[in-house]
Amino acid sequence: MQVDELLKPFPIKEFHPFPRALLGPGSHELIGPEALKMGFKKTLIMTSGLRGTDIVHKISESMKWHGIETVIYDQVESNPKDYNVMDAVKLYQENTCDSFVSIGGGSSHDACKGARISVAHDGRNVNEFEGFNQSENPKNPPHIAVSTTAGTGSETSWAYVITDTTTDPNNPHKYVAFDDNSVATLAIDDPVLYFDCPIDFTAQCGFDVLAHASEPYVSRLNFEPSLGNALRAIELTAENLRAAVWNGQDLPGREGMMYAQYIAAQAFNSGGLGIIHSISHAVSAFYDTHHGLNNAIALPRVWAFNMPVAYKRFAKIATAMGVDTTHMTDVQAAEAALAASIRLLRDVGIPEKFTDVTQDSYSKNRLGQGPTKFYENEKTITGNDADVDRITNHVLGDACTPGNPKECTFTTVRPVVDHCLNGDLDDLLS
Repeated sequence: MQVDELLKPFPIKEFHPFPRALLGPGSHELIGPEALKMGFKKTLIMTSGLRGTDIVHKISESMKWHGIETVIYDQVESNPKDYNVMDAVKLYQENTCDSFVSIGGGSSHDACKGARISVAHDGRNVNEFEGFNQSENPKNPPHIAVSTTAGTGSETSWAYVITDTTTDPNNPHKYVAFDDNSVATLAIDDPVLYFDCPIDFTAQCGFDVLAHASEPYVSRLNFEPSLGNALRAIELTAENLRAAVWNGQDLPGREGMMYAQYIAAQAFNSGGLGIIHSISHAVSAFYDTHHGLNNAIALPRVWAFNMPVAYKRFAKIATAMGVDTTHMTDVQAAEAALAASIRLLRDVGIPEKFTDVTQDSYSKNRLGQGPTKFYENEKTITGNDADVDRITNHVLGDACTPGNPKECTFTTVRPVVDHCLNGDLDDLLS
């Protein structure tokens, strides 16, 4: 049953599983003993551009010291592609591995989760599992997910996001697969591993957290067990993101964001998401831009769009973000929450609209470098009518859209997308 079907007829809501987790400074050093206890003998390590850092080396050596062989696949791309997953599956099968470790952010974890599902189904293409609980074999290889960024939450959620490169090259497709069978076996979140995360990447990942927290808090699913975590994650982000961005060695800031991203993911895991994420998926499908950056640009516009149906919730978000709402109405407080989100975005130096994003505007930029003909033809985000239309259509087909609190149609969503591409944030405050 699809999410939009679940939303309509029944008050019954599902609480999805979390993995066991180790959280805190130094927790990554326990991966060798933990893998040994879990029965790992030969592990495929999946990561992105981290092979030359001490992080991958230390983890691999720890596992080897405990008698576990390691094979490294370090070609996972930002916005992981279906071929990344299938190349990893091939390497896993050729080396007769029995387990997985993912090291990095959401891209590494998502690609690994997709690879596990594929391996459990004799190497079937990962794209066959788009949607909700499409896998048939619950017995996947064990998986330890080690996060090096504070943003994704993929190490604790039942979702993974893949770019399908086999579709029409002029209409790329990025999808979310929600699958209880994809949940990692063990999550490791160690803020020490975040110390070397670049400034802009830290900021963008932080807004991924704010999106993960705020969307379930106002979602039409209205899932009570998610609401406390969602609000606390917003509070932690408002308190810690600036310090994490501008003083990367600040342990309290990094640890605060570690907890924020972890519990925000637990909130959306059963509480749902909305069109902040749908817009992010759509833009990265066409332009391969970073997910956190996309969320940051979309967030204020979507908050403004959803506010009329959730003023009371946004008023509480304002308080969580540090606004004194004592003498404000709910509407005034909600508007103050929006202003606080824009202030945070500007304070951490994130581009304010998609047409501001250029080749040199952030460290993870891949404009014009993607795998399909579309990327070769569209090396910049144009923001023209065709751009707005194709992104809007992708949003309407995204699995996160049904959870949005305000009804989404082409007519209602297109102006939001247009503003994300071309609009001035100050317009939202007038």
